This record gives sequence, structure tokens and C-alpha cells, in this order.
Amino acid sequence: MFSEIACFLDGFYSNDRSRQLESAAKIKEFLLKNMPGIGPFGTQRLTYYGVIRRFVGFLHMKDSPELPCLAAEALSIVAAIKPDLVVDQDPGPKLVKLIASPYIRDPALLALANVAADPVHHDYLLKSGALMPLLNLLSKDTTTLSTLRAATLTLCNLCRGNPPPTFEQVLHALELHLHSNDERVLENVCSAIQYLCNGSEDGIQSVIDAGFVPKLVELLQHPSPSVLIPVPRLIETIVSKHKDQIQCVIDCGALRIISDLFNRDYDEQVKTATFLAVISITSGFREHIQAVIDENLIPKLVSLAQNDKLGMKKVAVWAISNATLSGSHEQIMFLVEQGCIKPLCDLLLHPDPIIISACLNGMEKILEVGKAVMMNIGGNVNNYTQQIEDAEGLGKIENMQHHENNEISEKASNILKTYWEEDDGEN
Repeated sequence: MFSEIACFLDGFYSNDRSRQLESAAKIKEFLLKNMPGIGPFGTQRLTYYGVIRRFVGFLHMKDSPELPCLAAEALSIVAAIKPDLVVDQDPGPKLVKLIASPYIRDPALLALANVAADPVHHDYLLKSGALMPLLNLLSKDTTTLSTLRAATLTLCNLCRGNPPPTFEQVLHALELHLHSNDERVLENVCSAIQYLCNGSEDGIQSVIDAGFVPKLVELLQHPSPSVLIPVPRLIETIVSKHKDQIQCVIDCGALRIISDLFNRDYDEQVKTATFLAVISITSGFREHIQAVIDENLIPKLVSLAQNDKLGMKKVAVWAISNATLSGSHEQIMFLVEQGCIKPLCDLLLHPDPIIISACLNGMEKILEVGKAVMMNIGGNVNNYTQQIEDAEGLGKIENMQHHENNEISEKASNILKTYWEEDDGEN
């Protein structure tokens, strides 16, 4: 295979510009075709022939833009698969300088983006001075769409590294392009914001303080799946930490849009990210659970928990379980009225102990409310025990007493002792 490259090495290393161009183009085409499947032997051959080093050398040729452009394209191809090979030849400063060249800018940016896609090389690119020229480029009104796509991808990948640029450094660029009409630019910007949040309360608050949340919620209605994958993930991150941050998302009308998302035929990644946002919203505060109820999301969660694919069923039940754990007695009674007991019972057969625990915890809370209702009316029957039996849950709880996970087996035993043995004694 590498004999194809060997045929062009004389021209590649010659001082004749036309031969250099011809050979470089042929080698670039070879890399485009073969790089995805290259193994250790191929890596050694590329190093032995000095292909990457020679392409890096071509980057600084000023008398003709064709050769640096070809070189940047070739380095982009290699960096997408083997970024270490490229970084070893220290192309960063040269690629950064090419950001100022309109003719070579896009392939240079793509090469930088592909190197930055590996977080290991994050510091290398920052030390090469990539950030400020990139931000300056993103602040210009005359930047072409192809350049914006490449530049926002580069910024996104730089934000993926650790530590990322500060939010203040990149705020203007993100703010400007969060309102783009192009789905790829939006995907890159939203992913960059997600990386900057990094699950930290301070990072999330920076996004809120920047006024991004209303636009992000609006983007939940975007027609493109490429936008609808990062945006629900970002919303889920924002609602994962603090009560006021969750409320901010709710106040922007997110639940109404999420409810609509459940009715649309979307990729499983979109649905899962949307469910995860609902799981977080139902995880701790009764006013947020009430907002979910008021938006009529509970019947949809119950329906999906009963009828959808296992992956969707799992996260829907998790959201329901969270709501039972944190909800008021009235809210839990509403959940039962909507049919939440059956999916909780069904998923006791799930192999994941976390899901089983969530189901048991949810049922325990429901039974606790049933007992409270029974005592309030002076009765002697917990109606929810019968509903669990009707949903074929009792036998499954009994089987859970023998589960290899001690926490699950103890939880199941306690539920049986508290709500069934007690009932037997009263009868």
C-alpha cells in the first residue's frame, strides 16, 4: 500500500514547485483514502518517509498559496485519525499564522480543530497561540460560513480540554454565534457551552448570567437533530445542580417544549438527553415536580415507561421514581392515578441494580403514602398494596429478597415486612 507514497517521494522532496504540488496532491489523496484504516506499520512508514514533517515544512511557503493549502488539508486528514503524528512535528504556530490567510484559513482551522479534538493536545494549541486569533476571527462580520463552521468547531474542541478557556474569554464569540442560522455552527457553539459548564455550579451560573438560557430553550424546537443532541444535554447539565438554576430553565418555558419533544419522532440520543433533563427536574423540589405535573408530562412519562424501548423505559421510570421520592403526598397520589405503579413493577426485572433500587424506592414511597391515607380515613387496607399485587409486583419484590446486591435484598425485605406482613397481621 505504501508503495504508492514511495512513488511520489522524489517529487515531494524536490525543489521543483510543480513536482512538489503534484506529489503533495497525490499523497494527500492517498491519506484521505487510507488514513482511517492505518495501523502501527502505516504510522511507522509515514514517520520513516518524513511525510508529516515535509507537509509541516510546506506550511510556511509564501510565494504560492497552493502548497500550504494542500499541506494544511493533508495535516487535517492525519490529525483526524492520528493527532500525535501531527503534533510531534510542531505545526501549531504555523497553522495559527495561517488563520490570517483567507485562502488557507479553512484547512488550517480544520487541522487545528482535529488536533484539538484530542484533549491531550489542548495545552499545546493554547501555547501555540491559537485562542486569540480564533476569537478575533469569530468577532468579524465578514467571515464566510465555511470559515465559521471550521472556527466554531476549533473553539468547541479547545473548550473540551482541561482546563478550558475562561468563560469571559469566549463569551462574545459564543453570544454572537448562538444566534446563527446554520445548524453546524449552532451545534459547535452549544457543545462548546456544554464543555465550559463542565457540570460545575459556577460554570452553569456563568451561562445563566450571560442570558443564554432563553435561547437554549428556544433551540429545543430546532428541526435539526445535529442541534437537538447537544442542546438537551446542555439543558440537562444546567438543571443538574441548584434549585434556582432549575427554576430558571422552567421559567423560560422548557417543560412545554420538552412535552412537545416527547410527541415527535426523534433520535434516541435526543430522547435520552431530554429524559435526563426531566430526571434532574424531578429530583428534589416539589415546586418543580408540580411544574412537571402542570405541564401534563406525567401521563407521557408513564406511557413511555410502559410502551417504549428498554432504554427509554428505563429513564422514564427513573424520572417517575425521582418524583415519588421528592413529591408531596398529593403529588404521589396523582402519579399513582396516572398509572406509575405498573412500570415500576415491570422494571424490577431489569439487570441494572441502580434501576431496581430506583423502582423499589419509588414503590416504598408510594406504599408509605398509601398507609398515611389509610390511617387518615381510619381504614385497615392500604390500597396501594393491592395495586402492586395487581401489577404482578409482589412476587418480584419477594424475589428481590434473594438478590446478590445486599442493599436491594434488604430493601425488598423491609418493604415486605412493613407493608405485607403487617397487613397480614391486621387481617
